[in-house]
Amino acid sequence: MKDTFKHKGLRQQLVNIIEAKGIKDPKVLKAIGKIPRHLFMDSSFLDHAYQDKAFPIAADQTISQPYTVAFQTELLQITPGDKILEIGTGSGYQTAVLCELGAKVYSIERQNELFKKTSKFLPKLGYRAKKLVFGDGYLGLEEEAPFDGIIVSAGAPYVPKPLLSQLKIGGRLVIPVGDDIQVMTMFTRKGPKEYEQEEFGEFRFVPLLGDKN
Repeated sequence: MKDTFKHKGLRQQLVNIIEAKGIKDPKVLKAIGKIPRHLFMDSSFLDHAYQDKAFPIAADQTISQPYTVAFQTELLQITPGDKILEIGTGSGYQTAVLCELGAKVYSIERQNELFKKTSKFLPKLGYRAKKLVFGDGYLGLEEEAPFDGIIVSAGAPYVPKPLLSQLKIGGRLVIPVGDDIQVMTMFTRKGPKEYEQEEFGEFRFVPLLGDKN
């Protein structure tokens, strides 16, 4: 669990890369510059930890590309204390970014192997989510709703209605929608049944898994 000067230097280079790609929010850039991404990956991938790329982790999932993590996070416009629901805990890297921004994070993971691993790992780094849940992300987390923001870190073939209904008025859902290639989409809740939809270009994600049981 080492974080060396070399790692910190590589992280700063990564921050420079994603800033050059258009990420502007200084708080998001600072979070990416602070979190030791190499600790979220298998040791065989250490050389790749600070490249702006997605990489495989356990259970056929990936740790998202840092630019993508920053892009989705920036769209949420988090202020400290915001209640954020994350669909797809995965490695916990995105969770750590949300925690670093002062969000109260509720996160759902569908893969039990990843859920167990990340639940133990995140607190060791000092990142404490309000709640980590093993369950079906398509359903959201009704008992903790409403949320200031919801972030989906896997490709969804359609927008799950429960997620829209669990947003506060003024809240934002950031979700990649599509089958093979996804369009980054943001829904802002304007009223009880009113939503504004915006699209932000194409991305590639692993698919969002429904309940297999």
